Amino acid sequence: MDFIDYYQVLGVNKNATEDEIKKAYRKLARKYHPDLNPNDKEANKKFQQINEANEVLSDPEKRKKYDQYGKDWKHAEEFEKARQSRQSQQQWANADTEGFSGFEGFGEEGFSDFFQSMFGSSGRRRSTRDVKFRGQDYNADLHLSQHDAYRTHQQTLKVNNKNVRITIPAGVENGQIIKLKNYGGPGINGGPNGDLYITFVIADDFKFKRLRNDLYATVDLDLYTAVLGGEIVVDTMDGKVKLKVKPETQNETVTRLKGKGFPVYKKEGEFGDLYITYSIKIPAHLTEKQKELFRELQKISS
Repeated sequence: MDFIDYYQVLGVNKNATEDEIKKAYRKLARKYHPDLNPNDKEANKKFQQINEANEVLSDPEKRKKYDQYGKDWKHAEEFEKARQSRQSQQQWANADTEGFSGFEGFGEEGFSDFFQSMFGSSGRRRSTRDVKFRGQDYNADLHLSQHDAYRTHQQTLKVNNKNVRITIPAGVENGQIIKLKNYGGPGINGGPNGDLYITFVIADDFKFKRLRNDLYATVDLDLYTAVLGGEIVVDTMDGKVKLKVKPETQNETVTRLKGKGFPVYKKEGEFGDLYITYSIKIPAHLTEKQKELFRELQKISS
């Protein structure tokens, strides 16, 4: 995974205060928000990077790890454990040397025999060679469409030339990370394998905008139905539904379809809601008869 400089993404220096980071994030988020750049893939990518940078730099603990470990900040605890393990090895090796360097009563050959009887034929070096190390963690992106994320399904990934079949639960979110234990790099000296961290990258949908478990969509409504009321058919993630429209419905009226949103992650049978915003369309290319009727309506109204 390529290194992303979160400070550069937000346009602040490494000594920036929390308020400066917050101010920079808000300014950039407004500029690159998907609602203002609906068909701009680069802007959407930039928006994701901005959110990711803010999530890390606005959290003091995450920022500290990021400053120390860079792109590997998520695995800071593992690096610390590995470092402490290496320090322990070095201390043990030093203790071996210091403990026997001043030992009296043995010649060179006698010392060798004594050392072998205590530690075996390989001597002091055996203690470092026998230490088990955990394997390296791997990171990978998994790209999904919004329809893929809507349903529980299986996918096969290739990791270290091996096919790994995983089940992706419905409701995963963009940027969400899951861990596959022991699917990382091999351990050393019989140590455990590392883990595989998968980040979900979910593409924006042209019809439905997702905010957590709720969906938002804009539906065109003809003027006559808006004025007189009636029924229309609208799309949802799992099919079409009929929707009643009240008479005298105004432009940008919002109606909620309960339970027609996105599935809640790992909560069977729970769904968010779908919010429909009406966009009333003025009829075009009117005939003379239609125009005359509108004029008559205008006179009556006035």
